[in-house]
This record gives sequence, structure tokens and C-alpha cells, in this order.
Amino acid sequence: MQISDDPKAEARRGRRVAGQDPVKRAQIIDGAKRCFLSVGFEAASMSDITVEAGVSKGTLYVYFEDKSDLFKALIDREKSAVMAAARERLEAGGTTPEALARFGTYVTSRLTSQEVIRAQRMVLGVAERMPDIATRFFSGDSFSAHYILKDFLDARVAAGELVIEDTELASRQFLELSMASIFKRRLFNNLPDPVPLAEIERVVASAVDMFMTYYGNRDRISSSCT
Repeated sequence: MQISDDPKAEARRGRRVAGQDPVKRAQIIDGAKRCFLSVGFEAASMSDITVEAGVSKGTLYVYFEDKSDLFKALIDREKSAVMAAARERLEAGGTTPEALARFGTYVTSRLTSQEVIRAQRMVLGVAERMPDIATRFFSGDSFSAHYILKDFLDARVAAGELVIEDTELASRQFLELSMASIFKRRLFNNLPDPVPLAEIERVVASAVDMFMTYYGNRDRISSSCT
């Protein structure tokens, strides 16, 4: 019986479902994250990742087909964690403006952090050649900030606190307002360093004021003031 010296081929023969051992899978993704952030997606090799993750090549290919598959898994994990934290900010109680301020501050801080900015630049760098990765990163699914905010706005509209015809559009508008003057400048290195929290809070507070002025239930606000 001939034994192949190709670890990828050998792993596929006995391939188990990716994620069967969540601890090992997380270990590999953690190593890949460090590797990608250190040298970038294009320069990182599967050999580099095995060293960083402390696993064999055979083990790596049991869990992931290739570097692209691993990068997609990393995107999914990081997005899921960020969006879960963002949802918690919205559901932590308080008034609608308070919830929006918490949400806007967290999302803006996270999306303009050094780690996430570098990840976005990596994705944009391979977007034309590997559009599926860009779609995965920027996709409008349930793990996207504007969809989480849309659910919140739908509930506030139903409660009579807001008057919004298109909550999907409104959710995108609020996110743009919350990151105004920050996000694009960070992405294109016009602001090379992360923005101080106090400045992010100032921008988000302005976004909340503008959003509530336009979408707040004026009849309800007027009656509460009389």
C-alpha cells in the first residue's frame, strides 16, 4: 500500500466535520488570526499558520480546505462575536437614545480599531480576485450591524417611539452618521491612529440627536412635554 506524502490528500481520506473538536478548531483560527495580522493574507502560508497555531499540517487540513477556507472561518467567528456584543448594547435597557448611543459607540470603536481596519484592508486587497471573501466579510446577513439595528428600530416603531417607513435604510443611515468623519479616514490611513473614545462618543451623540430629531415621534414628544 502506497502512502501519500501529501498531508492534504491524506487528511481528506479521513476527513471529519470541521469543528468536531471546538478547542482545536479555535486554536487553529487563533493562530491564523495572528499570522494574517502579522504578514497579511497574501503573504501568509499554510506552513506559517501551522507553526503559529502549533499544529501539524495534517491536522490543519482536517479542519480547513485551504487558506481561503480558514480566512472565511475567521471572518465568521469574529463577526459573530462583534455582533453579539453589539446586540447586547441595544438590549441593555434605558431610553432609545441611550441604547443607540451605546450601540453606535461600540460599533464605531470596533470597526475603526487597528485590528479591524487591517482586516478590512486585507479583504479589499483580494476583493477582485476572491470576491467570495469580500462577500463573506461585508455580507448583509443576520451578523451585520445594520440588521441588528433594524430589528431594534422595528420594535421601537411598533411601540410608537419612532416613525420610520424604511427601517433598513434608517439603520444604515444611523451607522453612517455614527462613523462620519472617522471610518473612511481610518480605512485610507488619513487617520493612522485609533480615534480616542471621547471623540467617538461626541460623533455618536451628534448622530443620535440628528436621528431622533428626524425619526422621533413628534406627537409623542410634544405630549410628554405638556
